[in-house]
Amino acid sequence: MRGTRLPARLAAHNAAFVFFGGGCVKSHYRVVIIGGGIVGTSVLYHLARHGWSDICLIERAELTAGSTWHAAAGFHALNDDPNIAALQAYTINLYKEIEAESGQNLGMHMPGGYSLATTPARWEFLKAEWALYQTLGIGTRLSTPEEIVADCPIVDPTGLLGGLFDPHEGAVDPHGTTHAFAGAAKKRGADVILRNRVLGMTPLPNGGWRLDTEQGPVTTEHVVNAGGLWARRVGRMAGLDLPLTPMQHHYLITEDLPELLARKDEMPCVTDLEGFTYLQQERKGVLLGVYERNPRHWKTEGAEWDYGMDLIPEDIDRISEELAIGFRRFPSLESAGIRRWVNGAFTFTPDGNPLVGPVPGLRNYWTACGCMSGFSQGGAIGLVLANWIVEGDPGADIFGMDVARYGAFASNDKYLRDMTAQFYARRFVLAYPNEELPAGRPLKTSPVYDLQAAAGARFGVVWGMETPQYFATGRPDFIETPSARRSDADAFVAAEVAATRAGAGLLDASVYARYEVSGPGAERWLDGLLANRMPPVGRIRLAPMLNPAGRLMGDLTVSRLDATRFWLVGSYYLQEWHLRWFRDHLPASGVTIENLSESWLAFSISGPRSREILGRLAHGDVSDAALPFLGFKRMDVGLAQAIVARLSLTGELGYEITVPAIQQRTLWNALLREGADLGLKPIGMRAQDSLRLEKGYGVWSLEFAQSYTAAMAGLERFIAFDKGEFIGREAAIKERETGPTQRLSLLAVDATNADVTGFEPVWADGKRVGFVTSGCYGHHVKQSLALAYLDRAIADRPVPLDVHVLGELRPARVLLEPPYDPKGLKLRG
Repeated sequence: MRGTRLPARLAAHNAAFVFFGGGCVKSHYRVVIIGGGIVGTSVLYHLARHGWSDICLIERAELTAGSTWHAAAGFHALNDDPNIAALQAYTINLYKEIEAESGQNLGMHMPGGYSLATTPARWEFLKAEWALYQTLGIGTRLSTPEEIVADCPIVDPTGLLGGLFDPHEGAVDPHGTTHAFAGAAKKRGADVILRNRVLGMTPLPNGGWRLDTEQGPVTTEHVVNAGGLWARRVGRMAGLDLPLTPMQHHYLITEDLPELLARKDEMPCVTDLEGFTYLQQERKGVLLGVYERNPRHWKTEGAEWDYGMDLIPEDIDRISEELAIGFRRFPSLESAGIRRWVNGAFTFTPDGNPLVGPVPGLRNYWTACGCMSGFSQGGAIGLVLANWIVEGDPGADIFGMDVARYGAFASNDKYLRDMTAQFYARRFVLAYPNEELPAGRPLKTSPVYDLQAAAGARFGVVWGMETPQYFATGRPDFIETPSARRSDADAFVAAEVAATRAGAGLLDASVYARYEVSGPGAERWLDGLLANRMPPVGRIRLAPMLNPAGRLMGDLTVSRLDATRFWLVGSYYLQEWHLRWFRDHLPASGVTIENLSESWLAFSISGPRSREILGRLAHGDVSDAALPFLGFKRMDVGLAQAIVARLSLTGELGYEITVPAIQQRTLWNALLREGADLGLKPIGMRAQDSLRLEKGYGVWSLEFAQSYTAAMAGLERFIAFDKGEFIGREAAIKERETGPTQRLSLLAVDATNADVTGFEPVWADGKRVGFVTSGCYGHHVKQSLALAYLDRAIADRPVPLDVHVLGELRPARVLLEPPYDPKGLKLRG
């Protein structure tokens, strides 16, 4: 191992640091943060900014003594998740403020940065990205090769098609920035205790925690795991296995370059996306970092407790292929001396985003770890976590960071290693909307997985569950081509849409979560949790679930089985997230929640022949009178004991048939056998997307999310404003009086061979008036469709619009009614 000598670029600000003494830990705090890196100090600062002073950060060694000290410390606002991009912009804007407040020099440089395109597909992608950032108000610009070379003379323009310039890209000094957060927090009354390792922790009956430290025991109301390289070990002290692991990451720093010695200003940063490298000026040389395609993990369980401010020996042979590409793109490096190699460990999660928020099932235990982009995201993590602890709400839609986005399956070591290796190796690789990646699969399969595969299913994955996207019927050799344009699999999707509209489609609905709520207090509790009126026995209601600010927490259905027993159905991948919300609001007694998502599975059949198919198998009356729209019945369906609900997301007459998981295979075979002569065909999620958009139906994470209110989403018609108190009622009433600023609208887009995917800006007379949430081709109505949030004036008084499709403007118009069955007669049978 290398010793503790700082890289030369980091030593320049060393004399200005405010070094903290070890201090003496007090016996009790309101919040204790474990870990003194950029994320932990940001959480401390933001809590102090809320006025909380009885708070403490405990660090086993010195501030930055983990991943922070050797970080390249670059920052940028751009991120594939627009919600996270907005938070990264907050982090960048915070730096000048924290520098002024702390009096600590951050060593901040923000010359901007170019992302290079050297293939037509990448150039098309960057143009689409430029449009997306218009929605977020992040000012980027597309640049020519000549502009890039003029700004960055060390770039070889060979094969260069253009680039995307982000003016918010730059770097800070990692030590100075971390000390600035800590120093500003101390000025507001927070404690920073160094050289005091936490040895263990125990939950207390009052919801607090006892921490055993080298300096003695400490009790606290809240504990925050910001342990970085040690976060997994810190989690295990509380019986928690977090899905994160350290991985190796290389960069080099060169000696001075003649091209940089000759200029007075600072050269912009450069990311060569096809070259797997990023570059930023370092004094009069450069720092070149590599995301190699052959990554290496490092101590999956977390660093040893006595690991110091050390580096891992460089492994140049392993990254030589990517280095060679980088040296060709930046030819000056071939003759430059290498001042220093850095191979340090950073923590990664399966999707590369951090783990933030309250851990389900552990009261007052919070995470702020797994952050591989600490200097882009650290400030925002501190903001949202402090908001959450103090106010009970993060203040933004941070599901992409939320620790509850994962289930226990994600902490399996093989899954974790496979997924993080895939993410790291693809860090700069183009990702396509129709592309399915292999790592960590298959993890969870339904009982009919092999039968679906034999029928030609091509699977996607939702929270570990394999789910058919489409069926390549009769084409066992078919391999879909990843593309940003309409897929070569669309012929299969179109056939599934046609089968559903003419006969019936059979959709695997195993990717919906199911919960049973029971007990003498069940109705009262649900009445306060959900915004709708509770249904009578045998009926279903659509159920918006709000937070106190009136923002959406779910678009559920609630079914009443009997006087004290209900079923809730929601998104499969939100199980941990929703269960945390449910349990946080449970009364002390009288209500029980059971997660049925693995024990009960379902199929949806929809289409004009669906009632006839069901009638052949059902031991009971399925007429409109016996089983009306939004009704359900217990009945035998073939050999299966089922709960049959009358509802559909396709706009057709439809039924959801839910059975014990062990009987799902029997049901699949029976439905296909009895429906064969009536045109029943298996369909996948892509067909359902096309079908739902032809009706203008929204779904969670696209049209419905924490960012939106029920009134914005068109769900206010399901709210029972007069039923009494429920979470979010006051905010919903206020919005009903004032009206939402934007409304969800259905658009027809004049697109050719590509469709919108989400967050593209919508324009009217050159003014941005909204953004897209989702889109695809309506195969039955032969029209490219999109759902979008539009400014209320535009939604209420439609005008000619334009929408970016792959970065190119296309005409669009608001549809005042859905293009398929606008009166909803088919849905109601």
